[in-house]
Amino acid sequence: MLTQAPRGTRDVLPADSYRWQFIENKMRAAAALAGYREVRTPVFEHTELFLRGVGDTTDIVQKEMYTFEDKGKRSITLKPEGTAGAVRCFLEHNLYAEPLPCKMYYLNSPIFRYENPQSGRLREHHQFGMECFGAKEATVDAELILLAYHLLQDLGIGNLSVEINSIGCPKCRPLYHTRLKEFLSDRMDKLCVTCRERFDRNPLRVLDCKERTCQELTKDAPSMLDLLCDECREHFEQLKACLDQAGIPYRVNARIVRGLDYYTKTVFELVTKTEAGNLTVCGGGRYDNLVEQIGEQSIPAVGFGMGLERVLMLLDSEGIELPKTLWYQVFVTYMGENRPSAFALVQQLRKAGIRADLDHCGRSLKAQFKYANKTGAPITAVIGDEEAANGTVKLKRMTDGEEKTIAIEEVYEAVKEMERR
Repeated sequence: MLTQAPRGTRDVLPADSYRWQFIENKMRAAAALAGYREVRTPVFEHTELFLRGVGDTTDIVQKEMYTFEDKGKRSITLKPEGTAGAVRCFLEHNLYAEPLPCKMYYLNSPIFRYENPQSGRLREHHQFGMECFGAKEATVDAELILLAYHLLQDLGIGNLSVEINSIGCPKCRPLYHTRLKEFLSDRMDKLCVTCRERFDRNPLRVLDCKERTCQELTKDAPSMLDLLCDECREHFEQLKACLDQAGIPYRVNARIVRGLDYYTKTVFELVTKTEAGNLTVCGGGRYDNLVEQIGEQSIPAVGFGMGLERVLMLLDSEGIELPKTLWYQVFVTYMGENRPSAFALVQQLRKAGIRADLDHCGRSLKAQFKYANKTGAPITAVIGDEEAANGTVKLKRMTDGEEKTIAIEEVYEAVKEMERR
């Protein structure tokens, strides 16, 4: 047990971390284009934040949270999603007093859920999330959908589709709840236990059930889209108009409700087709009442979350190779007692911005070259007695064996020339 990671967690090894860094860089660039700035919130929050924000009818709160009592007898929860913490941060630091909208993103944010580990989602997984506070127009909903869509396209993920829905607001949703309950009442005895529990507290969540029996029983359920108030209907039409202008394929799917209670109006998912069926790679929506629910400010907001592990899994399934970063550009070898000279050359190269190293294990020259090959360094440098005496170094390009001996002070220019050719 001591040398084994807990179930549902996974190490990212040095040989694989370049893949994470690559997609993280793409995500940062996508966020920056639209003026989203990074926020970093704590890994744990007061449990009440999630009870009030996420909703006590959700599977997350009922079954999946890692909650414990700290030494001060406070109930603490490892964050099971990113939005509630972003809202708390927005309120605590009075960001609503700054010019709105306030656009923020979080990246490689650890998310904890106690559930059976599944493909692309572990008990500890990591999210890229974008949140926008203070914008009520559907243009920002469309903006976030497009950012996520183009980001995934840019990474090479194909077969993408956008699915959107509107689940109304507190003005029009009560009538829908009444209609939905009337529809479900004749089917109650056939619904799963979880859906029967949801019937009174949040019947909308029944449409989100993953049980096939429940999906069949609710396939003809009334649609929220037929009962939207004028404000929600106009907002949804604006969203569709923006997506139409952008020319991306989307489908209105009245069954999308998302798994969190705070959503209002827009909900959306980005779905890709895999051999195992459709897989949701990104999901989000509008939560206009959550800021007021947690604090006292009535501020509209919208956002999404995207799992990094799931993105990497999709890249693997589609055979997409991400470009590797060179471990070293130059590996410096030495003969005899010339280790200090080799060490000094490594420092000179690093100071010039060239990734370089030397043998730290006392290997023979032959073994040093063998190790240099394993690192993939395209250029090796050799310092022997003659080079040390003359203030020179011998460079060798490993791809074609080209060699040249140059003065130590010219090593940077020589390395750059060999890299260009």
